[in-house]
Amino acid sequence: MQVYVDGAFVPAEEARISVFDHGFLYGDGVFEGIRVYDGNIFRLPQHLQRLYDSAQCLLLRIPLPQDELRDAIVETVTRRGLPNQYVRVVVSRGAGDLGLNPRLCPQPSIIIIADTIALYPSHFYTEGLELVTVATRRTPTWALDPRIKSLNYLNNILAKIEAQQAGVLEAVMLNSEGYLAECTADNLFFVRHGQLYTPSTAAGALQGITRDGVLDIAQALGVPTAEGLFTRYDLYTADECFMTGTGAEIVPVVRIDGRTIGTGQPGPLTARLRQGFEHLCRHDGVQIATYTPDGALA
Repeated sequence: MQVYVDGAFVPAEEARISVFDHGFLYGDGVFEGIRVYDGNIFRLPQHLQRLYDSAQCLLLRIPLPQDELRDAIVETVTRRGLPNQYVRVVVSRGAGDLGLNPRLCPQPSIIIIADTIALYPSHFYTEGLELVTVATRRTPTWALDPRIKSLNYLNNILAKIEAQQAGVLEAVMLNSEGYLAECTADNLFFVRHGQLYTPSTAAGALQGITRDGVLDIAQALGVPTAEGLFTRYDLYTADECFMTGTGAEIVPVVRIDGRTIGTGQPGPLTARLRQGFEHLCRHDGVQIATYTPDGALA
C-alpha cells in the first residue's frame, strides 16, 4: 500500500509528516473522505469543490489546482487496486513553529490515503442502530461554520465518548439552542407521514455529500423533503430515522433515548433510499476501472 505525500508515493509504513505540522499541532487543515464503488470514485467533483471551499474559508492555499489534485486522487486509487475503497484527502497548514501563527507555515501539505473502512458491524444495516442524545453541544455556527470540514473534530469526539459511555455507538448532537444538528460523524434524517426531513446547515449540520445524494434520490422518487430546525420531539415521534455519511453510507436508526422509532425496524422509505443510493454511488462520479462481481478487474 502506497500513500501520496506532497507529490510522491511512499510505502504506508514510511509515510511521515513533521512534528511541527500545524495540522498535527492544532487541527489546522481540511479533509475529505471519499468512497470508491466498483472502480467509481463517488461524486469526486463535489468532494473536491467542498475541499477547496473549506480551504478558502481558512485562508489555506492548496498547493495544487483542482485538476492536478483530482489526478493525484485517481492515481492513488488506481495504485491501491481495490474495487471498493475509502479515500482520505488531507490538506494541512504544513510545518511551522510551536506558535499559532499560520503565516509561519510556508508550505501546506497534501496527503492522500486509499484503504478500506467499516464503521459499523453489518447487522446494524439490517436491524438498525440505537442512538442517545448527549450533553456535548455542537460547536455554534457563529463560532465555526459546519460547512468547513476541518481537521479539528474534538467536539465530535467528546460526543462520541459520551455515546460509548452510555453503551451505544453513536450520538445525537443538539446545537446551543436545543435543535437537532447531526450525529458525531453523520447527518441525520427522519421520516414522518411520508415526508423526509433533515436538519439544515444553519442548525449545525455538515452539508454532507451522502446527505445531498439522499435528497437527490428522494426528489427523483417524488418524496417531499424539508430542511429546517427540529427538536428531539420530531425524532421521538418519527415513523423512520436513519443516518448518512461517506464512511457509514445509510444506517437505519430504530431506537433513540430509549424510545422505539416507528415499528422498531428499518422503515420502507429508508430501504428505498438505500436501494437508490446503491445505484447512484456506482454511476455518479469518476469511473477509473470496471470490476466483475467477484472483485476482479474486467
